[in-house]
Amino acid sequence: MRGQSTSAEAKPRSTDPYRVMLVDDSAVIRGLFTRFLEADPDVKIVASVGDGQRAIDTLKNSDVEIIVLDIEMPRMDGITALPELLKVDPSVQVVMASTLTARNAEVSLRALSLGAKDYLTKPSSTSEMTGAADFPSDLLSKVKAFGAQRRRKSGARAPVAVSGAAARAAALKNAPAGAPRAAAPPARGAARNDITLRKPSGRRADVIGIGSSTGGPQALFRVLTDLPKTVKQPILVTQHMPPTFTTILAEHITKTSGWVCSEAKSGDVVAPGRIYLAPGGYHMTVKAEGAEKVIVLNQEPPENFCRPAVDPMMRSLVKAYGRVLAVILTGMGHDGREGCRAVVEAGGDIVAQDEQSSVVWGMPGAVAQAGLCCEVLPVSEIGASVNRLARG
Repeated sequence: MRGQSTSAEAKPRSTDPYRVMLVDDSAVIRGLFTRFLEADPDVKIVASVGDGQRAIDTLKNSDVEIIVLDIEMPRMDGITALPELLKVDPSVQVVMASTLTARNAEVSLRALSLGAKDYLTKPSSTSEMTGAADFPSDLLSKVKAFGAQRRRKSGARAPVAVSGAAARAAALKNAPAGAPRAAAPPARGAARNDITLRKPSGRRADVIGIGSSTGGPQALFRVLTDLPKTVKQPILVTQHMPPTFTTILAEHITKTSGWVCSEAKSGDVVAPGRIYLAPGGYHMTVKAEGAEKVIVLNQEPPENFCRPAVDPMMRSLVKAYGRVLAVILTGMGHDGREGCRAVVEAGGDIVAQDEQSSVVWGMPGAVAQAGLCCEVLPVSEIGASVNRLARG
């Protein structure tokens, strides 16, 4: 908490921390967000306002990198303010925040199409917010990831601890494997140099599996719109999303792409030329029952801190089908990497989204740097690639 910097264990404040503006009509919520975020020395709240119009006015006169923007506010709501904020600063990173309702899910997905980078589901009460261990870490990880993304694209440096390079190097050395490293992104171009592509198998896939997270909805819309309806394999999609959001996302995929997409249910018989989306809160797997492939949902523990997770879906597709064409799109973390390893070991192929077109190059980067991909492409080229590879 602020005011405790004299503690022996407190981290020193960074120089040039990520600069955040909070926009919410509740001063209590803004206070909690400030406490959660400024507990990290790499984040500084530079503005805190109560409606969209004040946010626009403030952005014109403040150096802000990330905005956490509430949807429901008096005077001017978040969805109205969003395009105006991006007119003031097209590079500002906006995360929409809302409670979990069908209306807010719909508005949040619309906000992504208008330029928001991501969404955040707020607990319905302050007591739930302070008691939910996942929410503060989720908020902080998104803010730091988008702050790092903005600086990486602009060529600016990430926050630097006042204790110097030695402390920074030690922090990286001691970070747990797979931990988010938003505060210290790799050198520009370094990730690409680590990629070794595999030769495509040349065999027809039996099924297509797609995994995505942060920035995933827009990437999914683009890939599936570009994918010809002549592709006959069933397509199973795991997008990291909470309940309600996945229901709305399935409807949007159908409207946007022309494919028939449904939120999966246990017992669904997988049909060719259809898309099945993992519902929020459930891992989606497939098992063989005679000649049929049947969807099985479960609420087993999260994998890679996610449920639904990509890894269990990929493992089950390998077991049920054999040859899998896997696609990993933009997202934080490394979910999908081990599932894709199983795909490759079974003779399947992997396509990953490239760093430049990804909102966050975590999941696709993890798969690419593990040497599992036969292609790493801009999102605009993935639909054609999937069409080609699916035929074999």
